[in-house]
Amino acid sequence: MRIALTGGIGSGKSTVAMLLARHGAVVVDADAIAREIVQPGQPALQEIARAFGASVLTSDGHLDRPALAALVFSDEEARARLNAITHPRIAARSAELLSAAPPDAIVVYDMPLLVEQGAEALQGWDAIVVVDASDEARLARLIARGMVPEDARARMDAQAAREQRLRVADHVVDNAGDLLGLQEQVDSLWCALTSTDT
Repeated sequence: MRIALTGGIGSGKSTVAMLLARHGAVVVDADAIAREIVQPGQPALQEIARAFGASVLTSDGHLDRPALAALVFSDEEARARLNAITHPRIAARSAELLSAAPPDAIVVYDMPLLVEQGAEALQGWDAIVVVDASDEARLARLIARGMVPEDARARMDAQAAREQRLRVADHVVDNAGDLLGLQEQVDSLWCALTSTDT
């Protein structure tokens, strides 16, 4: 069973993925793959440096994420250029990991930018789960993580609107409350997913 899990930045999607993993789901994390493909020596990092210049690399040759973010989150053309470098590689590695899961597994693909990928990315899932929280709650969480409010808003604005995500959801996990409430919702979600897995 293949489940797509998505939600805007600061929605708590990673926490939901962790709770699903505790239930036994095999989680494939697109963000982790995105970090993996830009490690030193990887072709994607070399392409990014060619496209955006040496200022996006640290002195020891790693990707300088804040420097790159400053360039792409306020410039749609630059973001599209970055996506053209990273998205095909993330998709290829994700497909590899998804197909490696045991045939009887419930596989959760944790993908923040599912909706942004267009209609094709929404096909082929047994269910789409959206983790939702208000823009105000998400902004507060991002600021609590140490993000400057302007950067947090730019990142939120670069993603699909809440309404767009909610329109494609088969299941919605409302992360407006506390962790206990979130756990209860994930427990209910797991029951719903496993009851249809017959």
